[in-house]
Amino acid sequence: QVQLVESGGGLVQAGDSLRLSCAASGRTFSMYSMGWFRQAPGKEREFVASISTLGVSTRYADSVKGRFTISRDNAKNTMYLQMNSLKPEDTAVYRCAADLAWRGEDDGYAYWGQGTQVTVSS
Repeated sequence: QVQLVESGGGLVQAGDSLRLSCAASGRTFSMYSMGWFRQAPGKEREFVASISTLGVSTRYADSVKGRFTISRDNAKNTMYLQMNSLKPEDTAVYRCAADLAWRGEDDGYAYWGQGTQVTVSS
């Protein structure tokens, strides 16, 4: 029902910042709750942040709270993840996800992007 494409990943040093974008297709973007997840090789996918349809409600993993900020621009059909004070532990493939239901920290989203690589060196 919706296609998601991430961008903005790259190679940075610890302490640097990146902003990831998730562009969504379709006319119903504003109906979807959105989330960011990440996965490193050999590890399970983990929750990073989520945001409700109008951006009023947000959730963050404890590991990124205070460093990452999730936001969305429904007029542009785009969700963002501003990542500051990056750490090597943040290295992973970051994927965005969408669902018509509010899922918070749950990983059972209906739609997923293919991901963008974030690598943080020390």
